[in-house]
Amino acid sequence: MKRITAAVAVALSTLALSASAMTPIKDAELSAVTGQDGVSIAANLNIKMDSFVYTDTDALDAQGMGGGSVSFNGIKVNGLIAASIDILSKNSFLAAAGAAGVTNPGTFYNPVSGGDVVQIAIPADVQVAAGKLLNISVDSIKMGGSTASYGSMAMNQLDLRGTTVWIWAH
Repeated sequence: MKRITAAVAVALSTLALSASAMTPIKDAELSAVTGQDGVSIAANLNIKMDSFVYTDTDALDAQGMGGGSVSFNGIKVNGLIAASIDILSKNSFLAAAGAAGVTNPGTFYNPVSGGDVVQIAIPADVQVAAGKLLNISVDSIKMGGSTASYGSMAMNQLDLRGTTVWIWAH
């Protein structure tokens, strides 16, 4: 028992010594510290989804309207995408929104009491090899339980470079 008590005492004294080695840093010293902020994300997407189904749950009306569904089958998304994620102060956001052409941010963001904003930006200068931009396709579009298809849909070489998305709480 004495060994356990001695071991605990040694561990606690070591902890106390290491804690006392931590000293507060002054504002002037802290202002000299540099670093980077934000996060960058890059992805080579290869997404496949069997189907996306929308079902109207309304009951049939007197004319037999309502209910029904549409399904998008064989959905694929592939290609390269890169984005940076940053936290903007209110003033930085208002400046960025103004630079993007937003003339009255007060219609959707409170410039007086608004807080920080998350910015997700896809850089305009990202170099992407030919044919590697985003491609989105749907193999078939069907109504209800029918096996007949209205056809397919594709968006090829979708270029999102230069896109910026802002997110904030309200």
